[in-house]
Amino acid sequence: MQPRILIIYTGGTIGMIEDPKSKALAPFDFSHLMENVPKVKMLDYHIDNIQFAPPIDSSDMNPEHWQHITSSIARNYDDYDGFVVLHGTDTMAYTASALSFMLQGLSKPVIITGSQLPIGEVRTDGEENLITALQIAAAKGSDGRPMVQEVAILFENYLWRGCRSTKRSADHFNAFRSNNYPYLAKIGLGITYDQDSLDRTEGKTLRVFRKLDTSVMCIDLFPGLNETTLRHQLATPGIKGIVLRTYGAGNGPTAPWFISAIRDACNRGIVLLNVTQCVNGSVHSNRYVTGDMLSGTGVISGHDITFEAAITKMMHLFGKGVGHDEVVRALHRPLAGEMTLD
Repeated sequence: MQPRILIIYTGGTIGMIEDPKSKALAPFDFSHLMENVPKVKMLDYHIDNIQFAPPIDSSDMNPEHWQHITSSIARNYDDYDGFVVLHGTDTMAYTASALSFMLQGLSKPVIITGSQLPIGEVRTDGEENLITALQIAAAKGSDGRPMVQEVAILFENYLWRGCRSTKRSADHFNAFRSNNYPYLAKIGLGITYDQDSLDRTEGKTLRVFRKLDTSVMCIDLFPGLNETTLRHQLATPGIKGIVLRTYGAGNGPTAPWFISAIRDACNRGIVLLNVTQCVNGSVHSNRYVTGDMLSGTGVISGHDITFEAAITKMMHLFGKGVGHDEVVRALHRPLAGEMTLD
């Protein structure tokens, strides 16, 4: 039986074309993209598509677009074997993380890919990424079940868990990496899956969460951050949750004004999640006195979660409309494989 794959084309570099006058790249339509990848026909898949109208640069991606992608997958879930989302690279990791929380309990693949060079370029990486993404979306194991049953990013030589990924390069074809979780598959002459890393839990049921609450923000610590600035940020009107990007293993200043400002925010009911600024490693709240003092104020450890997953997880949890205590409990545990507990 022909694999049935639905492509959701949002835009991004993979479908861009150069404006002859300005030489700037702008999104083009899906037919242009497919005309430049004739090899797709060799796969002998049944492929349908949904296209953003108009296609967007991923810098314009927002939660409403995530809701549109989620609804498109949920609406067509029973009719297709897998889904491929074509997306720009700049916000791809945010989208992959958001979809991981919005589409929990997947038993089918949602593969997100794009390219660093437009599909019409001679050296484009878009053709290989698209074809490989389609193959992974159609792949079945020896048990007849889909090999991939989660949201994942496919780029060049690797398939990464979506809510573990981050963009690491604006210049290289291997633009994404999961620094704290192994690859799901390695792409070379063939596609080699890492069975231990894939989520192929049996008996999963799709649960769709469309609502997101954007009453969240990020505060980056840096030497020179002062009390006035920090308290102003913590007092931002309407904010429910803050991702606090700290040093090293989750450390921050020990100055009394800093600890007091953070404690005051927690006491007001703002949820603060501690995420390290390091690309690799985890928050260990009790390793150093500085981290232990932060933990004592009520700040939650994000363990090894990425910033992209942290901010979208907060949007998801507040979007569910649950109370403060339930949000806090949910931040302490993985919902979609986004973090590893110590």
